[in-house]
Amino acid sequence: MNKVNLAQKLATFSDHWNPRVVGELNGQQVKLAKLLGEFPWHRHESEDELFMVLKGSLEIRLRDGIVQLAEGEFFIVPHGVDHQPAAAEEAHLLFFEPASTLNTGNLRNERTVERPERI
Repeated sequence: MNKVNLAQKLATFSDHWNPRVVGELNGQQVKLAKLLGEFPWHRHESEDELFMVLKGSLEIRLRDGIVQLAEGEFFIVPHGVDHQPAAAEEAHLLFFEPASTLNTGNLRNERTVERPERI
């Protein structure tokens, strides 16, 4: 059992939209990622997805509006809801979601990460 320092983990990578696993509990994974630019519209049919901003800001576009997140704020996208995350400047995020959650949800493209790296 070890504690996890999020800043230290985030310092180990610089690429965007490539989540890393930093912990697991009860079938859920805690992931970190750096985001910049727009991600494709997608949805997760069976899994809710928590986005928590650690640094910067994030816009989560929904079909019926936009959720603006600042540092220290989080939003849970319910399963089945189309969404598009976007960061005008680099943002550092923590995700909490079932281990089965594919980062691109119902899409498969060049940003799909089948098995996130553990750091």
